[in-house]
Amino acid sequence: MEKTEAEWRQELTPEEFRVLRQAGTERPYTGEYWDTHTAGVYQCRACGTELFTSKEKFDSHCGWPSFWAPLAEGTVRYLHDRTMGMERVEVRCATCDSHLGHVFEGEGYGTPTDQRFCINSVSLKLVESAPGA
Repeated sequence: MEKTEAEWRQELTPEEFRVLRQAGTERPYTGEYWDTHTAGVYQCRACGTELFTSKEKFDSHCGWPSFWAPLAEGTVRYLHDRTMGMERVEVRCATCDSHLGHVFEGEGYGTPTDQRFCINSVSLKLVESAPGA
């Protein structure tokens, strides 16, 4: 998916553009989904690709939504990030290349992968599951 910067600016709010297209970060404990426990699928806010589900979401107490795995192989891609004076692994939407957040390993969370996908709420859109689904 390729769009011009002008097209992205027209489709996204200024905050969405700053995070999704300029690799910004929202402040901790301010995003819409950091403490949400609603069942559903989290889509990329920019393109609608399904990225994560509530089944892999967990409380990491870091101030951002945390997941222990993406929905499926190939839905996200990884880049080495050397900003902020540290080495991190950036997570991007594999469909539209929007910045989602970062993934960390070896922090000792009791999850199946020992990974924490630390994702900006503004990068996501939750589509709730139907009751009983």
